[in-house]
Amino acid sequence: MSTKLRNIGPKSAAWLRQVGLRTAEDLAAAGSVGAFVKVRRAGFKPSLNLLYSLEGALQDCHWQELPEARRAELVAEYDAIIADKPLKKAPPASGPVYDRTVANDDEGDGSDAAFDTDDDR
Repeated sequence: MSTKLRNIGPKSAAWLRQVGLRTAEDLAAAGSVGAFVKVRRAGFKPSLNLLYSLEGALQDCHWQELPEARRAELVAEYDAIIADKPLKKAPPASGPVYDRTVANDDEGDGSDAAFDTDDDR
C-alpha cells in the first residue's frame, strides 16, 4: 500500500501489493473479503485477523472494535466465495528431500563405495 492504512502492517501491505492492491482506493474497490481472497489465492496463508484488519482499515477503526456480528458476516461471505470456487492447494515449496548419507570408505583405497559402478567408463 502506498498510503498508510490503519491495521495494515508491513507484511500485510506487501501481500496486498503483490496481488495488485496498492492504494486505499484499490482496497475499497475489492472490499475486505475480496482482498482477503486475492491474498489467499496468491498462496499466502493469512489468518482471519487479516480479514478483520482489512475491514477495520475500510471502516477506519481498530480491527478488534469490529462487532462480532460483522466478523461473522465477513467469514460467511468468505466461506461462500470459497465454496463456490475452492482455493487450489499450493504445490510444495520444493521437491522432496532425500537423505543421501555417504558410506564410509571401509576399503581404504580412497574410493567411495556408495558411488562405485561396475562399468568401465
